[in-house]
Amino acid sequence: MVFSSLVFLWVFFPLVFVLSRIIRAPKYQNILLLFASLVFYAWGEPKFILLLLFSICMNWAFGLLMEKYPAGRSTFLLLDIVGNLGFLGYFKYANFVLNTMDHLVPQIALPRVNVVMPIGISFFTFQAMTYVIDLYRGQYKAQKNLLHLALYISFFPQLIAGPIVKYREVNEQMTDRAMTPELTASGTRRFIYGLGKKVVLANSLAVGADAIFALPAENMTMLLAWAGAFLYTLQIYYDFSGYSDMAIGMGRMFGFRFLENFDHPYLSLSITEFWRRWHISLGSWFREYLYIPLGGNRKGKLRTYINLFVVFALTGLWHGASWNFVGWGLYHGFFTIIERLGLGKLLKKLKGINWIYTFLVVLIGWIFFRVESVRYGLHMVACMFLPQAGAAQGMNIFRLIDNHVIFAMCAGMLGSGILQLVFTKTPLKVVGGRWKGSFAEMLYLAIVMLYCVMLLANDVYNPFIYYRF
Repeated sequence: MVFSSLVFLWVFFPLVFVLSRIIRAPKYQNILLLFASLVFYAWGEPKFILLLLFSICMNWAFGLLMEKYPAGRSTFLLLDIVGNLGFLGYFKYANFVLNTMDHLVPQIALPRVNVVMPIGISFFTFQAMTYVIDLYRGQYKAQKNLLHLALYISFFPQLIAGPIVKYREVNEQMTDRAMTPELTASGTRRFIYGLGKKVVLANSLAVGADAIFALPAENMTMLLAWAGAFLYTLQIYYDFSGYSDMAIGMGRMFGFRFLENFDHPYLSLSITEFWRRWHISLGSWFREYLYIPLGGNRKGKLRTYINLFVVFALTGLWHGASWNFVGWGLYHGFFTIIERLGLGKLLKKLKGINWIYTFLVVLIGWIFFRVESVRYGLHMVACMFLPQAGAAQGMNIFRLIDNHVIFAMCAGMLGSGILQLVFTKTPLKVVGGRWKGSFAEMLYLAIVMLYCVMLLANDVYNPFIYYRF
């Protein structure tokens, strides 16, 4: 079940929301939300609900053991991390490792695991690990109530696509939260904006992007290559940020406050800044639980650069079991390092050029994130910058991109930061302030919601990029 489905919008979520309003006590609300979360996960992955429950119980048990036997805290932490990464490695990376070994040692015929990856395993595994690691660091007491920890790990708004929430951020909210009308209104507003991002923009952009990326390499032209890269750059932003908005909105409607996950990343003026604005919860996780423990920037420049390469390589691998994802991570790590070496200071002086540089680096990176073959990605980039590399005459672009895609592309360009700059950082910010909560905004949101339902009822193309991560 995904947020942008009629079953979720018309049955599951309204029912859970109404019941949560009838049940006033947080203790019983937690039971309701936990049950709803397990149903939500089992709807799409019934055979993997036991894996989720085992993960919850394992992390809860190791937390209790760490508190009861302080002398063995390090051992219990190590066992917990091995357990979590073991599950993640088996279900997500087993065949990737075997395929790689086949290429390295073709003489040995290795068997295949043939497992289906559980939905959201990367998200709930990282989230569970934060609980035990921070417990080891003494940031809070072990959670003795299994139901509370189970709700933290499996809470359906952020179970399958984040944001990755740290336990310390919601610990107190488990037992002390208020579902006020103001918070409900704010959450509803945020949810509808996110739904519009996903259904109206991301789904339409996906139609054009998928059509272009499906073309044979020999049919790729310069125009098609640029259009495909640009459409996918917008699609992945609106797809993922839309889901994050919906998760944050639903959290507020149930009394939880989740931190932001995106901050207009396409306004960034460097790759370093881009990673402070893109998928903030994941970047924060790797910085706090990997980069800093590795030594961060405290052990000299060379060690800092090695740490950055390790972090970005694993960031890419987190996204998918394929070398193109690892390459995408290392690609961003390379530009992050050269900015530390001096390019960053130069970029601050090159107004305008710094934005063009950043956007081009990100856009080209998304090509390799999207393609299944590195060779295809290289050919596509060559077509973008070398006219002779592409086909002399390819398919008419308007056979692949219709009016809906063009509208989504134009709206996506404006909404990825331009309008926000105009109405928040200029004299027009007064107009932006009046818009929020106004009758005009409520009418706009009602129209967006109605339009989304109409599109979904007509079985509109509804892929979800981060569903497989």
